[in-house]
Amino acid sequence: MDRVVTTKEDLASHRRYAALQRVSFDDGDLASVSLRQLRFTRCSFRGADLRQATLDGCSFKLCDLRGADLRGASLRGVSLAGCDLTGADLRAADLTGARLGLVLTGAPPHGLTDATGVRLDDAVLRDLELDQVIVWPLTG
Repeated sequence: MDRVVTTKEDLASHRRYAALQRVSFDDGDLASVSLRQLRFTRCSFRGADLRQATLDGCSFKLCDLRGADLRGASLRGVSLAGCDLTGADLRAADLTGARLGLVLTGAPPHGLTDATGVRLDDAVLRDLELDQVIVWPLTG
């Protein structure tokens, strides 16, 4: 009998630098997933459970992370360009060397990262780079 592969297992099985486009992980259980510098474009993680996930070096471009739970996640060197982080929970996350910025879409203000209502209590923000992020300072 074949074993069903979970979304978390499938995602973690991608090779380093693999590109994923327009994939939905909405409300998915991705807690403690460990990814290898994947490249996400126009993917959705709305309400996804990414607690304690290791996303070091991953790239998110025009992705929807509204309401995502990233508490305690490792986001070292992550790039979030033109992403919607509205209401995301980043408490105790490690954002060392992360870059939050924009994507040139030719239609401002589209392409800006939106961090409205993001929670950052106890997050590590060392060397965090910000470029035209909507709503700063953040709560927390």
